[in-house]
Amino acid sequence: MNHVSALVDLQVEKLGADFAVLKYRNDKGEWIDITWGQLQADVRLAANALAVLGVQEEENVGIFSQNKPESFVVDFADMYNRAVTVPLYATSSPSQTQYIVSDAGIRVLFVGEQYQYDTVMQVLPQCHSLEKIVIYDHKVTRHPGDKISVYFDEFLHMGDGLPKNDLVMERKAKGKAEDLIWLLYTSGTTGEPKGVQLLHASLLDQFQNHRARLGAQMQRGDVSLSFLPLTHVFERGWSYVCLYEGITIAVNLRPQEVQQAIREVHPTHMCSVPRFWEKVYIGVQQKIAGESGVRKAMMENAIKVGKEYNVDYLNQGKKPPMWLSLKYKFYEKTVINTLKKVLGLENAKFFPTAGAAVSAEVCEFVHAVGINMIVGYGLTESFATVSCYPLEHYVPGSVGLLIDSIKVKIDPENEEILLKGPTIMKGYYKKEEANRQAFTADGYFRTGDTGYLKERTLFLKERIKDLMKTSNGKYVSPQALEAKLGIDRFVEQVAIVADGRKFVSALIVPNYEALKEFATQKGISYDTIEELLKHPRVLDLYQTRIDTLQQEFAHYEQIKRFTLLPEPFSMENGELTNTLKLRRSVVAQNYKTLIDKMYEENG
Repeated sequence: MNHVSALVDLQVEKLGADFAVLKYRNDKGEWIDITWGQLQADVRLAANALAVLGVQEEENVGIFSQNKPESFVVDFADMYNRAVTVPLYATSSPSQTQYIVSDAGIRVLFVGEQYQYDTVMQVLPQCHSLEKIVIYDHKVTRHPGDKISVYFDEFLHMGDGLPKNDLVMERKAKGKAEDLIWLLYTSGTTGEPKGVQLLHASLLDQFQNHRARLGAQMQRGDVSLSFLPLTHVFERGWSYVCLYEGITIAVNLRPQEVQQAIREVHPTHMCSVPRFWEKVYIGVQQKIAGESGVRKAMMENAIKVGKEYNVDYLNQGKKPPMWLSLKYKFYEKTVINTLKKVLGLENAKFFPTAGAAVSAEVCEFVHAVGINMIVGYGLTESFATVSCYPLEHYVPGSVGLLIDSIKVKIDPENEEILLKGPTIMKGYYKKEEANRQAFTADGYFRTGDTGYLKERTLFLKERIKDLMKTSNGKYVSPQALEAKLGIDRFVEQVAIVADGRKFVSALIVPNYEALKEFATQKGISYDTIEELLKHPRVLDLYQTRIDTLQQEFAHYEQIKRFTLLPEPFSMENGELTNTLKLRRSVVAQNYKTLIDKMYEENG
């Protein structure tokens, strides 16, 4: 296979037309299977319909939607035509949408639901390339006077009888590994988004990398729950690895329903971000804190024994002693399996996790309860995985072992991680200056992250652009502090402030429900959330917890002052990217008054 367009036909031959490739929850709440045969038939219709619409080889075709099975149909249909898929985040603002549609010259755009349709119609006068909108959801109400949109079933009917099949098959046969497969726009924490050009060859290489590293725990018929945005390279790349391995993908439409979906689907695999596991960790710690006597002791001992059994012995390739095996079997039956069933994770094999730092506490806890968290590191520009944990002999605190095909070196001047290999992007779309800056003279990609290697195990330090320098000349890594505070059950979001300032401060978004529960327990009365956040006992609570969590940091790195916020950071206010990363410059601007107040002499 030298082109991913071949995957559908190959899997029908190999696994059978009746083998489930996707499943989704319908309006009645039922999970419906889509077979490889159904996918193949729809892809052929869609590929012909695209050709009827005049889509050319190497043309950019947009998808602006939540995670939906239709997007896989469109993606493969693009590949059949040697076209390039350009996904947009479902939460993209009008200005972001207009920028990407115009920058990529998108002529045909698929949209998911009402928000995406309305957003496109709002910016349509500025999107001069856009000629056709295809709407997935039939419940979308079209605007009066809209003459360029059709619903997805109407679009598929354009392919009835396969009127352009000779052309489509000719294009498919011409497909080369060097073809572009996707144009993925970075979320843009600083400046405008950049289109990352990724090749079929790179995805084919990642298929082999993941099979070599994780194939022993990837079997046909496994189920991977897809809830991170398919627009993001992590979820998107992993989903195609699953398709390659014959793993069924359960497509979760609404991220806020992920807990329910896990309990219904019982996945063997699921991409996740550290925050997901931090919340699981916080929830279990809170449950333990609420218990007493024998029950509390059993839960604490179960985690302690689980860590010793899974992390200290099995991970090291050592056979646990008989006494430890017996204790673990006891706690597995009485505590650990019950916990996993409550979470819906009783079938868990391994769960890829990336996107931010994973604290040692959370990592050891997840492995202690028998869930194999595969921590990894990658970027859009590296087609996701650069490194990840092996199934055993992983090193907690690292981001895993380098994949086989990647070359990594550390810049001796600033410790920046530099990458070269077949998975690295072709370059940024129409960004000559950015491309010159992105690569070294000998062709290595500059990641912007600092780190170090121990043999082929990679350790991260900080993001170069995020590194803050106080007015005293001391460097502070905000991500390290934010990750540490993020494991506290009273903390939902944190933004560290230090750049050009005398000391480190923090804007903290509390876990409001946990804080209200604390207020009830302590008899604290209040009329508004703002009043509660200023209560002396609440401020003392956070000061105590911050002091405890930051003990391992140097004095100059520690938070000296903090402000509790009555509203969370949001994408709507521009403070978060579509992948929920902080836009620090926007946070600094939106909260300038509060930040300045923390640095007043008597503030």
